[in-house]
Amino acid sequence: MEKQQLKSMLLGGLLTALVAACSAGYSTSAVPGLGSASTVRPATPFLDLRSATPFAILAGSTVTNTRHTKVFGNVGLSPGISITGFPPGVIHGRVYIHDRLARRAQLDLTRAYNDATGRTHNRITLSGNIGGQTLYPGLYYSTSSLAISSGDLTLDARGHSGAVFLFQIGSTFTMTTGLRVILTNGASARNVFWAVGSSATFGTSCSFYGNLLVQKSISMATGTVMVGRALSRVGAVTLQKNTIVKPAR
Repeated sequence: MEKQQLKSMLLGGLLTALVAACSAGYSTSAVPGLGSASTVRPATPFLDLRSATPFAILAGSTVTNTRHTKVFGNVGLSPGISITGFPPGVIHGRVYIHDRLARRAQLDLTRAYNDATGRTHNRITLSGNIGGQTLYPGLYYSTSSLAISSGDLTLDARGHSGAVFLFQIGSTFTMTTGLRVILTNGASARNVFWAVGSSATFGTSCSFYGNLLVQKSISMATGTVMVGRALSRVGAVTLQKNTIVKPAR
């Protein structure tokens, strides 16, 4: 009887040791929205804007401003030739109107837009309103419109400063008055990209982070602040007492 108990104890100890040894060399893959920071690794590659990188604003048709907008970064326009409202707006950077640099930046914007919208690996589907949510690094996809309309959107990098957030939006993107995009745990505006198939519209006093790569127009109501880039392929960028700050490279 004593021998049988001893044998059971030895077998139990051996099994425990084997489980511990296996567990030490094994880790589960990260799932968006789950797990600790130590298990999450940036999986979405950075989107290279190339020669469009120095621009805070780049438009296709016009750039129009009302009141005291402040732009920190270059402003470019091509093939359009009309930039109005500066002054009273102030540009802390250079202005390029349908010249070699503006045309090249538009070509690189098109390349970046096509890259952004062409990615499919590990794509996560979104729809409708994403306000009030917390999202983690990855590639997000909406077949139609997307909005931040019922609460702030938090982007959580979980301690990884190089983590990339890429949003593919099939149609329009809208942000309701007074709402915010919040970056936390190492998330950076330079690593957030919004590829919009139509136009982007912001209500008054919004706070937004990221690089807008928009097929058509970008319109900002009074008081909206952006840390990022407003880049329109073929349409207009319309401003009204806004602050646009290009992220550090």
